[in-house]
Amino acid sequence: MRTGKSKTVWIIVFIFSIAVVLLFYSGFSSTPDVKAASQEVPSAPFKRIAIAPFVGISPAEAGGSAYRCPICGAVFSVGPISDTGISTVEDLFVTRLEESAKFTIITPDRVGAEYNVLAAAGSFKTSPLALLKKTGEKLGADVIVYGAIYRFRERKGYSYSVEQPASVSFAIHLIRVSDGIILWSGVFDKTQTSLMENVLQAKFFYKEKGKWVTAKELARSGMDDVLKTFPSLP
Repeated sequence: MRTGKSKTVWIIVFIFSIAVVLLFYSGFSSTPDVKAASQEVPSAPFKRIAIAPFVGISPAEAGGSAYRCPICGAVFSVGPISDTGISTVEDLFVTRLEESAKFTIITPDRVGAEYNVLAAAGSFKTSPLALLKKTGEKLGADVIVYGAIYRFRERKGYSYSVEQPASVSFAIHLIRVSDGIILWSGVFDKTQTSLMENVLQAKFFYKEKGKWVTAKELARSGMDDVLKTFPSLP
């Protein structure tokens, strides 16, 4: 009888602890896996946004497990990227901006074409930031977006059980065309772990109804959190 009572008490304490954690973390708008910062808010609202095609930086492109971003200078840990990883993250970003109906969007295919023309005509020493700035000028944009995917590993298993969880990492930078200043940066880096492995995942598991998510679902959740601080969007 004592064993049964002790087990019941333990279960009640465990459930109560989880409830407290969920309540505590529900007050936060972001997680430790999300970093977003506005370096400088524009003095006037921007309307025309050029979105450069998102790029994927795998270990092969990086030449190792770490990569220094040519735009912001930060170092990112890189990993495998699935065939649909780049297009998935890019589409999530573009769709959110289109749904807001606040901006005139210059699409990635048009921006990419102009960027390639300028890159071919210019010096091979021209920095990616300078090329992005010049591309934005040519297209009459107020700002230009650079996005990079550093990891997009698909879940191996099912929503209720996995051999390998989904893992996603990406960074997005908003650059003012007039002077090349980075107005905003949003970074997401998350590998799903079980609630027992990491109690800080409580809010995420509650949001996803306790299931193991796909890489696309993880990326969508990350994009939602990152864009909460995007200028003029919230």
